[in-house]
Amino acid sequence: MAERYPLWESLTPPSQYGKPERLASAANGTRIQFADGAWALCATSGLWNVNLGYGNQAIAEAIAQSLTTASYLTLFRGGHDLAVRTATALLGVCGPEQFGRVLFSTSGGAANDAMMKLVRHYQALHGDERRRVVVGLRGSYHGLTYGSFGLTGEQLGQQVYGVDQRFVRHVDHRDPADLAALFAREGHRIAAVVVEPVLGSGAYPVPEHFIEALGTLRDEYGFLLVADEVATGFGRTGRYFASQSWAIRPDVLITSKGLTNGTCAAAAVVVSHDICEVFERADSILVHGETQAGAPSSCAAILATIEEMARLDACALAAENSVRLDRLVTRLSEHPLVTGHRGAGCFRALELSGRSAEVMAAARRAGVVVQPGPDCIQLVPALTYTAEDFEELEAGIAGALDEVAGC
Repeated sequence: MAERYPLWESLTPPSQYGKPERLASAANGTRIQFADGAWALCATSGLWNVNLGYGNQAIAEAIAQSLTTASYLTLFRGGHDLAVRTATALLGVCGPEQFGRVLFSTSGGAANDAMMKLVRHYQALHGDERRRVVVGLRGSYHGLTYGSFGLTGEQLGQQVYGVDQRFVRHVDHRDPADLAALFAREGHRIAAVVVEPVLGSGAYPVPEHFIEALGTLRDEYGFLLVADEVATGFGRTGRYFASQSWAIRPDVLITSKGLTNGTCAAAAVVVSHDICEVFERADSILVHGETQAGAPSSCAAILATIEEMARLDACALAAENSVRLDRLVTRLSEHPLVTGHRGAGCFRALELSGRSAEVMAAARRAGVVVQPGPDCIQLVPALTYTAEDFEELEAGIAGALDEVAGC
């Protein structure tokens, strides 16, 4: 029998497994080294999660210390001191005036699964078990576990996998009338509306008027508003969380990716004081748990990441680099292959005329790692990018565009 490549690579056809130019071997700062020995500028922040650059020493040392102090402690039927301190610190940056408790998870997808259980349980405690429908946005991305896959608003094969979407609805993020029509039909059945401030792989910002419409409908129908900030949290759009610029506050906030600067499998579901009070009055148990959720190493990584965000003044860096990125995409939009750009902060998409995979490959040959979207390439640089990094990024993408266009 022929020797088989042992690793199942995610979202990759088997014919492409093990390619040296895509097999990473090291990473440092804003660069990744591959098995062929070449270093490339990373314009994806890992998988949008390495906001402070690769190899942050303070975060690495905090994780190492936690593993010698307590290699593992559980949150099942109890807690541990480091998890309590981490939850307190996380509430501090989310907004303690709004949020009262943290449920730890292990990924954005798993956190969205937990959230859907939470909002349905909350509505049941309010005495209305009919409220089981969770509403997402078309084009959104919430994960690929069964619950989050059902909520994801992109068509990614949900029917092939038998994903249950009977209690999920999707609406257009640009059209409050679509949302209002849904509530006119099913408002009495809706438990929550889940919004990414910038929609997943398409990098579409949700407009202010849509958020304002949600506020009006929430007052009328009593659903919970969930901000899925897995991708946009920890400074990605210039604020700690993008929803902090909304005219209304969410009832639930989900964070992952930048939460540990990509070092540990961690996520958090942060809930409002109102939700805490409803569960406390009933003394009700949410039936959810994950073995590695809130483990000491991930809590140490979260605490250290929050401290590094403050030390580096990362949100100010993000605002500064957002301006640089805006100038960059504006200049690149003059290229004949580019049809426009969109996004917010350090989360942008360069719109292309259907050739994003080719441009991504050409950029990689030019020494720049970007990620394709449905009709674009994404530019999601670390918040710690330098002016020189941006010059290299622009030159690499410009060269890739010229190569694909045959210039």
